[in-house]
Amino acid sequence: MNGELVAGLLAGYGIAVPVGAVGAYLVALTARAGLRTGACAALGVATADGLYALLAAAGGAGLAPLLAPVAGPLRIASALVLLALAVRTAVTALRTGPGVDAAPPGPARAYGTLLGITLMNPLTVLYFAALVLGRQDTAPGTAPGTAGRAVFVAAAFAASASWQLLLASGGALLGRALTGPRARLLTALASAAVIGGLAVRLLAGTA
Repeated sequence: MNGELVAGLLAGYGIAVPVGAVGAYLVALTARAGLRTGACAALGVATADGLYALLAAAGGAGLAPLLAPVAGPLRIASALVLLALAVRTAVTALRTGPGVDAAPPGPARAYGTLLGITLMNPLTVLYFAALVLGRQDTAPGTAPGTAGRAVFVAAAFAASASWQLLLASGGALLGRALTGPRARLLTALASAAVIGGLAVRLLAGTA
């Protein structure tokens, strides 16, 4: 059981720690909307990671061939959604100007948005499936039972949630530091550029 706990923690941090476009958007969103909204968005990402870990633990080798045909389209869709978010962030910031703060999304909407974006990345479930299968291959006859798989999934979710909440906390601190309207405008434009650039790189990877 301890082995499944450690494996789940390592798996969760392994998929969560590399900060990509979703992480950049999470930080920028929290800086604008506050820690409560950012925490809900962070839990949206962690929920998607937890669901994919559950699918991987339950489905094993059968997941890879099922996801392979749609991996490319889902990756493109995810990148396009991120590009749309980047454009919307920039346009909203420019329209409101440095003297007016645009209304940020609420916690429920932030949770749903980040959950949806993360669910559109099939590489996450392939990552978890590879880890589960690898552990079974290296220890024949010792595949984890239902309780062990539950521990693996819960640990992966907890690891992802802790990292995403750390990113959200960083965004909240950034938001407190940016007390001036002009600083918030420049930060919104910079975050839009970063998210857009990462989304373009994601699209380039599918070519």
